[in-house]
Order: sequence, then C-alpha cells, then structure tokens
Amino acid sequence: MRVFRGRWLAVFVLASLAGSSAQLSDAAKAIALLEHDYEVIPDITYFIANRTELRLDIYQPREAKGPTPVVMFIHGGGWVEGSKERDVLGVLPYLQMGFSVVNVEYRLGHVSLAPAAVEDCLCALHWIGRNAAKYNFDLNKVILTGGSAGGHLALTTGMIPDSAGLANECAAENDNAPGWRGPWKSPAPKVAAIINWFGITDVWDMLQGPNIRSYAVSWFGSQPNQEILAKRVSPLTYVRAGLPPILTIHGDADPLVPYSDAVRLHEALSKAGVPNQLLTIPGGKHGDFPADQTLKAAETVREFLSKYGITPEDK
Repeated sequence: MRVFRGRWLAVFVLASLAGSSAQLSDAAKAIALLEHDYEVIPDITYFIANRTELRLDIYQPREAKGPTPVVMFIHGGGWVEGSKERDVLGVLPYLQMGFSVVNVEYRLGHVSLAPAAVEDCLCALHWIGRNAAKYNFDLNKVILTGGSAGGHLALTTGMIPDSAGLANECAAENDNAPGWRGPWKSPAPKVAAIINWFGITDVWDMLQGPNIRSYAVSWFGSQPNQEILAKRVSPLTYVRAGLPPILTIHGDADPLVPYSDAVRLHEALSKAGVPNQLLTIPGGKHGDFPADQTLKAAETVREFLSKYGITPEDK
C-alpha cells in the first residue's frame, strides 16, 4: 500500500522554482539548497509503548528569524507497514515552503493492534506542544498531513478531542527527573489545518461489506467489539463545528481507499460548518496521479494554507 511515490514532489519543487519548463538541474539545486538551509535532528524518542521506543525526525530552518510553522507528517502503509524513512520525500514540499517538519513513526499492526497507531500520533502532537520552545515551533501554525493510513491518522490526530480518552497514555518528561514518565498535564496544541491525502474516514466500512480491505482486517486482528472500536477511530465520528480547516485530495478511481470516504467526509464537514475543500483527481489511483493533476494538487495545498494564513510569513 504505497503512498507519496515522488512524482508530485518533483513537480511541486520544479514548478515552484521555474515553472513547468524547469530542468532536472533545477531540482538538484533545490535539494542542495534545502540541505544547506535545514538542520536534521533524527530519531528523537517521543513516546514509549509496549516496550517500543517511538521516534520522530525534525527538519528545521537553520536561520529562522522566529518561531516557524510546523508540519507533523505521518507516513502511510495501511497501519501495518511503512516507515517514516520510506516516505521521507513527502516532507520536501513543506520544507521548500519554509516550514519545520516533524516526521513521526507509530506502532504498526504487528507490534500493537488498533487503536495503537491513533494513540501514538496523538502523543506525538502533545510532544510537539511540550517541546515548542526548544525547537522553535509556532504553535499557532501546526499542520497535520499524511497519505492513506497517514491521512487517516492526520485526521484523527486533529479531530479527536482529549475527552475521548485516546491520549490518556501520553507521557511527559520531567526535566527535574530524567527518565521519569508521568501523565501529560496540558492539552495538545490547537491544529491550524489538516491536509488529508486519500485517507480512510470510515474504518468500519473497511472491515465488512463490499469495501472490506485486508490491511484494515489485519490492523484489528481478532479483537472483540470491532464495530465500536472502528467508529472510535473513524474521523467521521468526530465531525463537529470548530474543527480546523481540512483539505482532502483523493482520486476517484482509488482501488485501496474508496473515493466515497472523501465525499462523505466533505459533505459531513460542510454540513457542520467546518471550512474544508475536496480536490478530486479524475481517474486518479492511490496517489499515482498524472503529472498535470499532481501539479494542481501541489498548487492547491499551497493556496489552501495561504488562504488560512498558515504559510511562513517570509515566503
């Protein structure tokens, strides 16, 4: 279940530099500039669960003039495969726009079944809030994004309230007692926007009926009360007024995540008065979009973030 195959990244970077006629050398220059302008801080442990250290990587501007908007990037893979390293190219467009990026991993199905991945990403968001001063994050401009299962996790991370109890195991470090772990004492930072690339919005629909998917079945295993749990981790369950703006990008010929997931989310959000947009990629598969549609999607992301005042001020 692959996502972010690279085509939209190349198109995005090239177009932002020199238009559609840009040469490959321009892309090489762009990557070189990003390497020069950004510092990488890899493999920071943000949470320990089931004796598993969960890590994240930070990419941040070396010479930022002030706190920088931050993108929390979540990889895909149907909750049962993938890694933050595999999808790392997905962070490039956001770096090019001037964001800091936090690229997170989470427990896959072979380590812990549902809802572990949801819990982990919620804890990563809490970690961003607790460490904003240390890493110069602008908590007024926190964006969540991912593709496929990563899109689902971006949605749940930004939509599930603390009152749902799925963040109860999040732990905070006590600076006065290294290694000590206790309950977090503050709410997660407010999310400014969610960029959902063909993410699952109705998990129960993936566990039974015509839209059943093997990856969803594997993520749930043989746990009891699956319908209750599936709804507890479904973005559609948490649609309500007051959510951050949400952009969904989805191909209408996606064989892995039904396009109807995007439509249903868009309709529910609109009914609730939540600012949102659905960009449909005609004939689009699971992220492998035609070049022209890829460029349109990239431009839409930038325009969407700019519309809500979330892009870095110096860009």
